[in-house]
Amino acid sequence: MRIVPLDQTFTRWDELLALILSAFAAMNGRIDPPSSALKLTTASLAEKAGTEIGHVASDGEKLVGCLFLRPEADCLYVGKLAVLPEVQGKGLGKRLLGIAEETAAALGLPALRLETRIELTDNHAVFAAWGFARTAEKAHPGFDRTTFIEMRKVLAS
Repeated sequence: MRIVPLDQTFTRWDELLALILSAFAAMNGRIDPPSSALKLTTASLAEKAGTEIGHVASDGEKLVGCLFLRPEADCLYVGKLAVLPEVQGKGLGKRLLGIAEETAAALGLPALRLETRIELTDNHAVFAAWGFARTAEKAHPGFDRTTFIEMRKVLAS
């Protein structure tokens, strides 16, 4: 599998959107509010790639994973980490997070931060196994219960 940065030459927005929707499909009906992935369009993905640091993974010609990163004051935010269901469990997610760690180091940021829905306990366990720790419980606007957790991974200096 090959992982490359998203740049101005990338044109496969339909495929990237389909990849994200497929990777996040198991959440449909399990989380409330619904995933923000459902609001993505090819145009909003292209815009996201222009304002964030994106990477795509391919197996031959097929897109199989992606990752979007956004520098913040004290960390690098990891968003839309997506791996096709048939490729999950084969180490690609961990490889993508390795790129996030390299990017954070290059930017002089000491930690990674991500958010995951409260209902997705399997994700919590995977991220914990990858060195992330729960740092906050939060709610989406309009909700009076916890809807997501924040997790951070402090990077070695």
